[in-house]
Amino acid sequence: MDLTSSLKMATQSLLANKMRSFLTMLGVIIGVGAVIIMVALGQGTAAGITDSISSMGANLLTVSAGGGFGPVRGATTAQLTNADAEAIKSLPLVKNVAAESSTSATISYGSATWSTTVDGTWPELMSIKEQDTVQGSFFTAEDNSKSNPVAVLGGTVVENLLPGVATPVGETIKINGISFTIIGILENKGSSMGNDQDDIIYIPLNTLQQRMIGGGSVRSISVQAASAENLNPLKEYLTTLLRQRHRLAETADNDFRIQDTTELLATIEDTTAMMSFLLGGIAAVSLLVGGIGIMNIMLVSVTERTREIGIRMAIGATGRAIRTQFLIESLVLCLIGGIMGILLGWAGGLAITSLTDLNMKIAPWLVLLSLGFATAIGLFFGYYPANKAARMNPIDALRFE
Repeated sequence: MDLTSSLKMATQSLLANKMRSFLTMLGVIIGVGAVIIMVALGQGTAAGITDSISSMGANLLTVSAGGGFGPVRGATTAQLTNADAEAIKSLPLVKNVAAESSTSATISYGSATWSTTVDGTWPELMSIKEQDTVQGSFFTAEDNSKSNPVAVLGGTVVENLLPGVATPVGETIKINGISFTIIGILENKGSSMGNDQDDIIYIPLNTLQQRMIGGGSVRSISVQAASAENLNPLKEYLTTLLRQRHRLAETADNDFRIQDTTELLATIEDTTAMMSFLLGGIAAVSLLVGGIGIMNIMLVSVTERTREIGIRMAIGATGRAIRTQFLIESLVLCLIGGIMGILLGWAGGLAITSLTDLNMKIAPWLVLLSLGFATAIGLFFGYYPANKAARMNPIDALRFE
């Protein structure tokens, strides 16, 4: 008997018991669907984190106050200042520097109000983040030096505060009761890891410090290296400079932290890859359980069809042909179950994405891997029942009632 005939007979046998065939496939459907959803969730989370970090800028070091978790041994708590940021600009290998501080504020325009984050920074931040304006322009170094009350708004702020204004540039808003002129609207960057990157207002750092929060401290300093190869030597330059400026004793710990986005990205990618592997492994257990279910049902089917097997052997069917038919039945069950599981995983991913802030990423390799795994399950768990059928004694099989 050729493969085509075996496939035809296997399909007819499965169609003769539609409900049992479906219930047999159910374990594979759920298993493959779970694998797709779990791994896609891990991949989507990794992609979201990667995009979020990448949006901070390329070849970036971020300096922030504090030496780590808990008190800093041998050093007093220090703050970063505008002067620190200015000194960093003179270091070799530096491409851009931008100091930042932020505060939460209530924004008003006429009778409309909106609460958001107001970020005081330098103009260089837009070059670091590679972000541009869709209307107007970003503020200048002169705006910062003069503490001008000018603001650049993110798209979410515009949508909620000035929904009916076609050209917001030139309009006046109030930030915590202080009047600011809108000079630019930022291009949208969208959400990342549940955080709306467009729900923000940028104003000059000096304006924030003098008009809103007081003092000359900064929350962080973004330092962009000229190239990725310069990150490590630049980190050493930064450490030496800030320790000197903060007058730290030789045995004292740093009172600042330097975060390398490249190292952070690599660490996160490794972590999320492991998370995807673990989630996929947990889901794969249900697929193995589905395979055991298929083996049990196939054994029942072999027992029920013992007389049929005996008749086929009596008229010339070989053990190999019998084995092939039952293997094909198992394989067809797992392949159809795998395809339905992929569709279930895809639909489940869409539902999760629409109902939550979680990201799902179903890569082609994941679909192919799931289908391949389902095929392997069919062959592995179908072999024992198929081999049992192939090794039957035709005389004993014909006597079976």
